[in-house]
Amino acid sequence: MDYMTLKEAAGKWGVTPRRVNYYCAGGRIPGAVKMAGVWLIPKETEKPCDRRTRDGKQL
Repeated sequence: MDYMTLKEAAGKWGVTPRRVNYYCAGGRIPGAVKMAGVWLIPKETEKPCDRRTRDGKQL
């Protein structure tokens, strides 16, 4: 399986690496693994929905 780093995922999803780390730590990205202190995210994974609003979109 191919993985991407927090920085690569952040660029793909249009968020900060800190937000991607938050998604990983919260268990919201299926298949994300932490190796040597670094989160690795499967390349085919889509951005999780944003639960800060009712419809999943930012204001």
